[in-house]
Amino acid sequence: MPQTFQINITGRVQGVGFRPFVHQQACKYNITGTVNNTNLGVHIICNGTKQACLLFYQSIINQPPVSAIIKTHRFNKTATSIHDDFSIIPSPTHTQLNLALTPDFAICETCKQEIKDPKNHRYNYPFTTCVQCGPRFALSSTYPFERAHTSLNNFPMCPSCENEYTSATEHRYHSQTNSCPNCGIEMWITDNQENKLTTENPFVFLAKVLKEGKIIALKNTSGYLLCCSASNIATLQNLRTSKKRPHKPFAVLYPNIASIKESILITDQQQQLLTSSEAPIVLVKHQGNIKNIALEQVAPNLKQLGVMLPYSGILELLCSHFQGPLVATSGNLHGSPILSQISQAHETLHHIVDYFFHHNLNIIHPQDDSVISIDNDNNKIIHRRSRGLAPNYLDFTPTKNTVILALGGHLKSCFAYVPNDYLYISPYIGNLTNFNVCTRLEDTVNKYITLFSMPPEVILSDKHPQYYSTELAQILQKKHNCSYYQIQHHQAHFAAVLGEHQLFQQDTPVLGIIWDGTGYGDDGAIWGGEFFEYNKRKIKRKSHFEYFKWIAGDKMAKEPRLSLLSLLSKEHSHILTGKFTKQELQLLSIAKRNSNIQTSSVGRLFDAVASLLNICDFNSYEGEAAILLENSCNNFNPRDYQPYTEESKLVFSSHKIILAIVTDLERGSKKQDIIARFFVTLATIIINYALQQNYCIIACSGGVFQNIKLRNTLKELAPNHFQIVYNKQLAPNDENIAYGQLMHYTHIQPN
Repeated sequence: MPQTFQINITGRVQGVGFRPFVHQQACKYNITGTVNNTNLGVHIICNGTKQACLLFYQSIINQPPVSAIIKTHRFNKTATSIHDDFSIIPSPTHTQLNLALTPDFAICETCKQEIKDPKNHRYNYPFTTCVQCGPRFALSSTYPFERAHTSLNNFPMCPSCENEYTSATEHRYHSQTNSCPNCGIEMWITDNQENKLTTENPFVFLAKVLKEGKIIALKNTSGYLLCCSASNIATLQNLRTSKKRPHKPFAVLYPNIASIKESILITDQQQQLLTSSEAPIVLVKHQGNIKNIALEQVAPNLKQLGVMLPYSGILELLCSHFQGPLVATSGNLHGSPILSQISQAHETLHHIVDYFFHHNLNIIHPQDDSVISIDNDNNKIIHRRSRGLAPNYLDFTPTKNTVILALGGHLKSCFAYVPNDYLYISPYIGNLTNFNVCTRLEDTVNKYITLFSMPPEVILSDKHPQYYSTELAQILQKKHNCSYYQIQHHQAHFAAVLGEHQLFQQDTPVLGIIWDGTGYGDDGAIWGGEFFEYNKRKIKRKSHFEYFKWIAGDKMAKEPRLSLLSLLSKEHSHILTGKFTKQELQLLSIAKRNSNIQTSSVGRLFDAVASLLNICDFNSYEGEAAILLENSCNNFNPRDYQPYTEESKLVFSSHKIILAIVTDLERGSKKQDIIARFFVTLATIIINYALQQNYCIIACSGGVFQNIKLRNTLKELAPNHFQIVYNKQLAPNDENIAYGQLMHYTHIQPN
């Protein structure tokens, strides 16, 4: 006899084709009833025999759509209701949401084929999507995920699209982003003076001008990209000059995976990432002389290249006509947030580009591309967490019934927000040294608060008194009349990696190695070479790299030569000849002598080594010296090298490491061997400290641990009984600070 059951499913289950999938399964098991999105997830009423309903339920849970991630599911008997068939019904509007927000998905193979098929009515239509692919978060103003809650709502479906949308046999059945050339988004091309151009096919025109050496600003589905040929030296130099980006590498957009494999050797894991629904930029090692790439202009002095594949119909059509590698970098001025509004793009980029590709689809949440690399153990290292990955962090269980907003740090700004049972970590926003990034942070925070109708009850920030994130926290605390706590920067890094690996319940103490460039310490010094212990809900600073003088303020992070000057003793000052003028050296020597600010930063130690080896004296982008240092060293066997120092004491001297390297240089050692010994030294310091203090679990975080060679060296030299963990779903850099602040507040007892 038919019975009625209620199924509730939470997780990433909206915008992934879940309701059409449920409808198909209902037909398969002869079930009647309804399915709809709610403020909690997906709600199903099923009517049939108990056995059929259970089989229906199990089929949904065990084999959901490929992009779905189920968090919880419940199957309960409910009051009997009669349904003639099974249908998808409209989602009720709710003021308070408690569900995962669906990220953007890369264009699927079916939609790719359609837009390149002359017989298909979506031929050359770049906004072609289906239930499995297309922008989601970028276009959503509110939830549940329905067309009416996205900027596609401005484009009513034509009869043909309406038929696809309402026909259960169509693969666009209930595709909320469905549109076609007859009813969809308009696109046009202008020159840099805002003159509209008439073109039969915009992508044929764009490919043509790109081959002629022009630069274009392309409004993609997540914001503007600046594109040009990756082989045209003059154009690339022009782009660098105009964008004020002298050396920072550009990402390269290839037409397809075959074209990447023709030029660069990639691993299976790298290919899986490139072709995934997230479609990030993937950092890939190369041997030089890459086909159709002006390598020194694209990625100066680097042995790795950021590569990506088309993830939208716009990029797919552009690449299919250009048929070669393109530089595709964020549409902004260096240091500013990515642009998405037409007027802002023209105002900001007209002096950089020759042509604009615009469309009238409103991008509500602009996002940069995510960036990922793979280490020697095939583990992902996230360098930038944005499009495709944000805004959810699903591996999270709330421990407090409190609305919490964590505003992160200063560099690599993003924030964490817990208004319900879910944790939302915003896409990468940028460095808060830029006014426009500060404005973007504030605007985005307010969007989230409005979206969930849940103002914060607790606000968390860094302890640095001059960070804009700290200032914003204090403004919001007054506005919402809520509690406010400051979390020390490196303790937040440590708490982030503890949280990712669920180590807060660990019975034995955990050693935290937190190395980065800068962070405000509890003693007023600039920390960055820290050894912490976590034990029984307490974090204690156990040791650190020996302090050295911080000189010239913010310049020190931008000029590696200053770190070298700080660490060199007087008898070796001749090494600085040529790096400073005589007057500079006199003034800076006085500043060093009189400086009251000290640092333990391992990031600045990397800078000093890079300067000492004449690899980099000035950083044109964050971390440049450390990246060039790593790239100046070929793969090596760590067991072939002795460390520069094996001190048994518990404070480690950057001065002694620099002195030992100077001695090595004077002996005529090769640069390659010196860098290898430097990495071996750092790894040995960690290992010896852990052995002396009887730690078996080592948790590493901070920007230094984006370095694959350091991670590999540590793995090769560490005893087998060590468990070494790193950030895995978050970047090791300051992007994890907001999450770490949240973890610290919810798990660490105050001192």
